[in-house]
Amino acid sequence: MSTRSIAVANQKGGVGKTTTAVSLAACLAERGKRTLLVDIDPQSNATSALGLEKLEGGSVYQALLGNASLADSIRPSGIEHLDIIPSEVDLAVAEVDVARAENYLQRLQFALTPIAEGTAATGKVMPLGTTATGMVAPPVPGLYDFIIVDCPPSLGILTMNALAAVDSVLVPMQAEYFALEGLAVITRVLQQIRDSGANPSLELEGIVLTMYDARTNLAQQVAAEVRKHFPHKVYKTVIPRTVRLAEAPSFGKPITLYDPHSYAANCYRSLTEELLGVTPVSATEPASTPVAIASASTASAPAAETASSAEGSATPTEAPPATAPV
Repeated sequence: MSTRSIAVANQKGGVGKTTTAVSLAACLAERGKRTLLVDIDPQSNATSALGLEKLEGGSVYQALLGNASLADSIRPSGIEHLDIIPSEVDLAVAEVDVARAENYLQRLQFALTPIAEGTAATGKVMPLGTTATGMVAPPVPGLYDFIIVDCPPSLGILTMNALAAVDSVLVPMQAEYFALEGLAVITRVLQQIRDSGANPSLELEGIVLTMYDARTNLAQQVAAEVRKHFPHKVYKTVIPRTVRLAEAPSFGKPITLYDPHSYAANCYRSLTEELLGVTPVSATEPASTPVAIASASTASAPAAETASSAEGSATPTEAPPATAPV
């Protein structure tokens, strides 16, 4: 299998973008997929979510400028099969520096290609057993099965570089009105990236509804609208708003390690199965809703906990009822 690269992007902040990138990477690693998480957000939330420090000079910054090999920045995450290229605050100045460089939209593409192809910066094939996790990996066709890129919440130079470097884009979106407007913008940007020649084969991997609360009419209406306009691109799995997901980053763990049997963890496992082309069992079971919000293993999971206010206070509640039309 060749390396599959996916950018997790949305110019709107607070939609669960980093949570989705980290959780998806952890779930892929859990399934034995050799995965590299690339944090190009200067806020470094994905780096913190895995309990890693933000080290000066350890990000993609120098590689974007052509001064270093991006492979040198790969670090073990502490999770089997999962490595990371962390971010740092200084990455914010890359928006200015990269814009001055030649082929500024393809700097990350140039830096990431040797990793995707399993070759070092010198063009030589990486030897066996040299992955940051210590695993033996075949030099061809690639060092990793998946490369997940966590983008900043903007459509600046860094995000545009990510879109030019990957095979496809996964868009997490909250089920609210403004998210619909943001979705229209990012789909237009994807088309512009293709038309510019920076990445002619760029595809929309899919749209995942996050922070979903089936108790509200608005969430159901927005979900229906998105599915109407993107009938084959919206994942059946939806991610609920839960206390456990909000707590996990403060412990430096993805949800699959922080609370592996939680409702939210099973939802991300179900999303991963869809991404891999494996239909979650619950997605085909008879139900009054066409949306699968967790895999079959959810049946043994505790009830979901949902946040009750935007200010951060939360109270546990039951998982969204199966009768919620989405």
